[in-house]
Amino acid sequence: MKTVLLTGPARGIGLGISKKLVNEGYCVVGVGRKLTPDFEKLIKGKFSGKAEFIKYDLEKLEGIPDLINEITKKYKSIYGLVNNAGIAFDGVLATMHATEISKTLRINLESAIVLTKYVSRSMLINSVGRIVNISSIIATTGFNGLSVYAASKAGIEGFTRSLSRELGRSNITVNCVAPGYIETDMTSGMKGDKIDTIKRRSPLGLAHVEDVAGAVSYLLSKETERITGTIITVDGGSTA
Repeated sequence: MKTVLLTGPARGIGLGISKKLVNEGYCVVGVGRKLTPDFEKLIKGKFSGKAEFIKYDLEKLEGIPDLINEITKKYKSIYGLVNNAGIAFDGVLATMHATEISKTLRINLESAIVLTKYVSRSMLINSVGRIVNISSIIATTGFNGLSVYAASKAGIEGFTRSLSRELGRSNITVNCVAPGYIETDMTSGMKGDKIDTIKRRSPLGLAHVEDVAGAVSYLLSKETERITGTIITVDGGSTA
């Protein structure tokens, strides 16, 4: 059973990825700040033994080496890493607090880089691995009030492209999935011109969490051993 380390696993897109991967036979080691009832069901339900939750605040970069060391001791090797954890503070840059800027970059970008640094060591030893970073269409389209978030996701995409060249010789692929607006309980309750405009721009309608999870699963599979340094956009065609 292949082990996949997934950050931000317990709700939203992360939970969708968790469910998809355990259904496909992976062992999911979820790292996040809070265990939710939905993820707890994975741990205690029919997938018992195929999912674990480790409580950890990824803003604490200094503790990541020990965290990965403990995980690799228990699971011997890590086949896949999905950097999904992320936060966003909505607001104009001129009035955004410095701590919010720092926190966004630290969690969305720096923690993913540091995690990848230490997880890739296990992959290099075995000469195989899959790294999937969750970006956003906002990295390329931009969005009013999300300049720092956009910067962090643009950084993830640049990191992905360069690292794919660095690790490719060791049969380790590095790719991105860039979701657009996702069909969730939150967006289903949105009203007005904003959400209507997004829906009109999406010929297939808003994407679902399951669509993103499917893209991640694909990039973890054997079928993608010759695909690296790419970005899969999952947005219902809104940026086509």
